[in-house]
Amino acid sequence: MKTKIWIALVALYIVWGSTYLAIRFAVETIPPFFHAGLRFLISGAILYIWRRMAGDEAPTRSNWKSAAIVGAALLLGGNGFVAWAEQTVPSGVAALMISTSPFWLVLFEAFRSGGGKPTWQAIAGLILGFGGVFLLIGPAEIMGTTHSFNTFGIILLLLAPIFWSMGSIYARGADMPKSTLLGTGMEMLAGSVALFIVSVVKGELIGFSIAQVSMRSWLGLAYLITFGSLIGFVSYGYLVHNAPVSLFSTYAYVNPVVAVFLGWLLANEELNARIGIASAIIIGSVILINSARQAKNKTKTETSLQAVPEGDD
Repeated sequence: MKTKIWIALVALYIVWGSTYLAIRFAVETIPPFFHAGLRFLISGAILYIWRRMAGDEAPTRSNWKSAAIVGAALLLGGNGFVAWAEQTVPSGVAALMISTSPFWLVLFEAFRSGGGKPTWQAIAGLILGFGGVFLLIGPAEIMGTTHSFNTFGIILLLLAPIFWSMGSIYARGADMPKSTLLGTGMEMLAGSVALFIVSVVKGELIGFSIAQVSMRSWLGLAYLITFGSLIGFVSYGYLVHNAPVSLFSTYAYVNPVVAVFLGWLLANEELNARIGIASAIIIGSVILINSARQAKNKTKTETSLQAVPEGDD
């Protein structure tokens, strides 16, 4: 069991950390929303057919409604915006920006009716994290650097984790199938429909030809389908049910590091002191926020257990 857990964890580290570079390669010659629609249509169909053939119950209309909302938020607003942004922003920077999702989860949870209030550790993590984001994307003159990032791409990367967090919070109480993988397949299928609609409305297919797609873009798309969506989500689903939260949640810290390193190694993306320091600050803040959340959940569990009266002998 421990060996399987570590294999799944390492797969998640490398696979999800490398998807940002694969997205960059894919959108070089494939329109961003169209590429994401293809990716999740194929991945979602494979997952859905597999789980139905494995005996999972047929989803209800209510299940599909929830999957459509979650899929649109996560895959259109989250992944679609990332793909759009990576046409002008380095993949490593995109990964760092998306790693801020826990910031928005804490904020949305605090303002949600009946939501939990953040602890001082979480507040400190938020302040530290947003400071790291400012260091990363702020004025080019910070730390004496001259490089700045595309403004529109950065705006997309600020919005993407917000949509991802909104979808994640909605999914907690959504009417979804008992099978996590079946639900994931449904979200991919529903999200692909939303992505294709936006692709058409945006005019991505006007003048687009399959013949113009480079081999590197095809390989990037194939990697995203097979490894990013299928192996990544299967590994994640396995870890959710078999590994401690404190262990499998570490992928959120490792993925940006992997993405920054691979972008530098394979795509000649810049890796300077500013990016390195900002990375350390952002990842450190995510660790602080997640640690505070886990400690809070542990306290709640212990309090609940203490409140349970002892049974008769």
